[in-house]
Amino acid sequence: MATTTKGKSKSKAGATPKFSKETYLEWYESMLLMRKFEEKAGQLYGQQKIKGFCHLYIGQEACVAGSISALQKGDKWITAYRDHAHPIALGSDPKKIMAELFAKETGISKGKGGSMHMFDKENHFFGGHGIVGGQVPLGAGIAFAEKYNKTDNLCMCFMGDGAVRQGAFHEALNLAMLWKLPVVFVIENNGYAMGTSVERTSNVTDLYTLGEAYDMPSAPVDAMSAEEVHNAVEEAAARARKGDGPTLLEFRTYRYKGHSMSDPAKYRTKEEVENYKSKDPIEMVRATILEQKFATEDELSIIDKKIKKEVADCVQFAEESDYPKAEEAFRDVYVQKDYPYIKD
Repeated sequence: MATTTKGKSKSKAGATPKFSKETYLEWYESMLLMRKFEEKAGQLYGQQKIKGFCHLYIGQEACVAGSISALQKGDKWITAYRDHAHPIALGSDPKKIMAELFAKETGISKGKGGSMHMFDKENHFFGGHGIVGGQVPLGAGIAFAEKYNKTDNLCMCFMGDGAVRQGAFHEALNLAMLWKLPVVFVIENNGYAMGTSVERTSNVTDLYTLGEAYDMPSAPVDAMSAEEVHNAVEEAAARARKGDGPTLLEFRTYRYKGHSMSDPAKYRTKEEVENYKSKDPIEMVRATILEQKFATEDELSIIDKKIKKEVADCVQFAEESDYPKAEEAFRDVYVQKDYPYIKD
């Protein structure tokens, strides 16, 4: 597979960017909404308005934004449990995502899934999965359905770097390559599986090379850059749609917060975190927008205020929503509508 950067480098001072004004502004607004939503979620967790597990996506926004801009309507998406930002970027109502974090009945999973189990069929988002690596064979299965039904769609299957040590990962890659399934496997390598670094758990630290065992086209991607992510996914998507099968991409990214809200992240140095913050994906897009005069500081400030209000509206919606009724626990479990504990 060709490298993900050949002929598609990020714009430098005075250079003409590969992407349009509209794309950069869409990236900026989408990533800023993800960031501000997650920052507010972290704050609300500290206030105990959000409970249970909560895994924030702060720092990894380009992984999602750059992927979506390279896809087409109808493509499917599945991920692990760091899953708030994914459906928001795909078009799910952020109010419903916040309500789900509050365990309210207006949530995207009716308040029954919580932070780790978001789901939105309308926007082709198939979870949100709490079992490490459990979504990987599911992603292959979704891609199998697309091929069986002879559609032109593919499945984006995201996982963390810890998931590649699961047997299900290797089984899924083997069958996906054997059957030439239209799936793009994405390892969001943020350097740590919970609090354990890749170097301490894997003899192979260039994780994309794992795909080579199955003759699968594989590549590393600078996933702090929305441009590089788009380029890599665009190439992989074209391959899948031609019927040439899957691709494995290692998105080299970083999370600024701990594994979850209960993780103080003492296993990392301040210097390491600050180094990645200096390459912040949102700030990189913002700098390009200003440099290319796609928008002024005042115009970006209007977007900032819009996002701030949108997040505030999400919180208000969640707080004013009701908790699910007790009998709701029996719904969505069995298919038959005449289950004795359900009264419509």
